[in-house]
Amino acid sequence: MANFRELLTATKEQIREVDTATAEELRTRPGAVVLDVREPDEYEQGAIPGAIHIPRGTLEGSIENRIPDKGATVVVHCASGVRSAFAAKTLTELGYTDVASMAGGFNRWKDEGRDWSTPRKLSADQRNRYQRHVLLPEVDVEGQLKLLDARVLLLGAGGLGSPAALYLAAAGVGTVGIIDMDVVDESNLQRQILHNLDRIGERKVDSAKKTLTALNPDVDVVTFDVRLGADNVMDILQGWDVIVDGTDNFPTRFLVNDASVKLGIPVVHGSIFRFEGMVTVFDPKRGPTYRDLVPEPPPAELAPSCAEAGVLGVLPGIVGSLQAIEAIKLILDLGQPLIGRLLAYDSLEQSFREYKVQVDPTNEITWDNRDRIVVAELDDLCMPHPLS
Repeated sequence: MANFRELLTATKEQIREVDTATAEELRTRPGAVVLDVREPDEYEQGAIPGAIHIPRGTLEGSIENRIPDKGATVVVHCASGVRSAFAAKTLTELGYTDVASMAGGFNRWKDEGRDWSTPRKLSADQRNRYQRHVLLPEVDVEGQLKLLDARVLLLGAGGLGSPAALYLAAAGVGTVGIIDMDVVDESNLQRQILHNLDRIGERKVDSAKKTLTALNPDVDVVTFDVRLGADNVMDILQGWDVIVDGTDNFPTRFLVNDASVKLGIPVVHGSIFRFEGMVTVFDPKRGPTYRDLVPEPPPAELAPSCAEAGVLGVLPGIVGSLQAIEAIKLILDLGQPLIGRLLAYDSLEQSFREYKVQVDPTNEITWDNRDRIVVAELDDLCMPHPLS
């Protein structure tokens, strides 16, 4: 015991230790992080709001993914201030330059009546279902809860919507919306894996809901068995976090673009043709949109549908899965979304190519002009003026 006290004393001499009042002031600094190094059962009983939780035993292996900025102000705490002292020393050795250990820990913080709450947690069944996500430091319980709170709308329950919906539901996206006014046809089954032979003749949205609910009962599947048009697009798109676009015609793509720009909702766009596909992200607040990529719709004879030109059945599985990944990245703010970048896939060459998408300075359908945007449908592929 004497040796431990000596070690603790020596450790505290090498770190910066602050009282709870100073810690509360430090946590208000821009970019500051509160790091809770207690065990999971301690954390679940109460925590400082917004704290990042990394148990002391996993600190070295997780910290750089969870707190990549080594210049950030980091206030470390445990229950009483002992484990946090050793954790602060570890962080300093790992190159973090502004670290403080909170004396007295969470117990003193709570006793003094400072702000704390009981963190949300996954149920036992959810922790088991999403275990592989929880193991990822970039996701963890906090990220999985974000997914469960997220709302993603899929435009179409066909070739692209099928794999995207399946993986988003499996990942635990809490609310998945699907809009489609078609019925299941036998010719769909070569690629539309949400459906099966027993569902031929059923409404696609009903078939999709059955499949997704059976896959993950955590997911609330909201269906829209309607044609998307100027009379309903704003009401349907309102309130979603991300839109996954699997439409196959230009009038609908332009309609969705204008509504999503006006609402400020990012769109994960995918398209397929024969053996090729592409994916990009149109975020009106952060980059180019569909009208920057395609200023005007091409003539109908230059834009045949899959029904007219054919498509390799596996291709939409690849492109739709990429769309699901991009949607999850947007929800969790992970990595580098395909904003301003178009990823083109050629299945015959088995190759990916990336192209930059630039903002068109002549495009007036922008987030800054959102109050002037009038959402209207294309008339015989001729665009009406979309601004009032």
